[in-house]
Amino acid sequence: MSILIQNIKELIQIVDKPRKWVAGKDMAYLETIKDAFLLIKEDRIVDYGQMKDLDVTGIVGEYNIIDAGGKMVLPSFVDSHTHLVYPASREIEYIDKIRGLSYEEIAARGGGILNSAKRMNEISEDELFESSLKRLDEIIALGTGAVEIKSGYGLSTDSELKMLRVIKRLKVESPLTIKSTFLGAHSIPLEYRNDQSKYVDLVINEMLPRVADEKLADYIDVFCDTGFFTVGDTERILEAGEKFGLRAKIHANELDFSGGIQAGVKYNALSVDHLEYTGDAEIEALSGSETMPTILPGAAFFLNMIYAPAREMIDAGLPVAMASDFNPGSSPSGNMQLILSMACILYKLLPEEAINATTLNTAYAMGLSHELGSISKGKRANLFITKEIPSYEFLPYYYGSNKVDMVILNGKILT
Repeated sequence: MSILIQNIKELIQIVDKPRKWVAGKDMAYLETIKDAFLLIKEDRIVDYGQMKDLDVTGIVGEYNIIDAGGKMVLPSFVDSHTHLVYPASREIEYIDKIRGLSYEEIAARGGGILNSAKRMNEISEDELFESSLKRLDEIIALGTGAVEIKSGYGLSTDSELKMLRVIKRLKVESPLTIKSTFLGAHSIPLEYRNDQSKYVDLVINEMLPRVADEKLADYIDVFCDTGFFTVGDTERILEAGEKFGLRAKIHANELDFSGGIQAGVKYNALSVDHLEYTGDAEIEALSGSETMPTILPGAAFFLNMIYAPAREMIDAGLPVAMASDFNPGSSPSGNMQLILSMACILYKLLPEEAINATTLNTAYAMGLSHELGSISKGKRANLFITKEIPSYEFLPYYYGSNKVDMVILNGKILT
């Protein structure tokens, strides 16, 4: 399909020269074109510019023409951290949180991740696939065009493989660009609480070879934090993952200064995620690395935790990405428009910084910044057209409603 979008009020996030991410003071800059057009051929962006420079020769009759008068066009959000393949919601634990129980206390008594693992064992693969596909449709309508999905609610070889096979099916059935991450080391099953190293052995020696043999994962992850996996555990698992060609993406420093950020940098992790407990040493470790600091506002908000020092990271020259952490226990929302608002309201990012953090930088955190995350010639045509809005600053400002009018993924109009 060929598409011409014309009379665009403002075309947002133009990147003419290839760049893998945006960092430091550059995050406050966002290139746009007012009164613009955009040309899509098949699944690629082929041209864009001001309406006055549009040559319609050969376009009329060949292209599907969309008039975007009063509306804006942005690259689709890239959500680089989710757990959206899960068996059931956990609203009862939400009530426990209201009553004062902490995340750690709920986990210690067999709730949290272990609760989802129990239900994962009971659900069929087809049921899991159908419920997850509905969640993907939900986030597409909210402007997300690419998503990373982790396993980790299995905590047994069979259940972890079940999750990863579902993600593999979703890659085929959904128009979203999807990356799969093996997170067997998400929590420690109750039966291994007195012998944690034995569970690490299971992840390394039994789960990982099966995952690699069936080509079920793009990345490997570990929850490196207080009460979960130690730096030593993490390094063992990442070293094993490297042997199978799986690059790391690490849960780090959500609950304390765990050493997870430094471990991630040491093993060239694509991203380290959460980062509520990040100080000077962690910022120094990230400086000059190829690891993307990724903040998950939904989890910190939902759990009433401290907020990661995003402003300090940016002021130190780091790039920052922001993703949803969509999951049933600590962030039951995949709405990246809400994450955009939280970036500004809770973390004091400028709208320009927030847009960079949820598009190009999250694309890097998925290994996709060469393909997605900006309006660039040759990149995949994953974008959305807004409703009629006064400015792009309105997107984070007017939180709570869907500002997306039309979604185009892989050059095809979906909504």
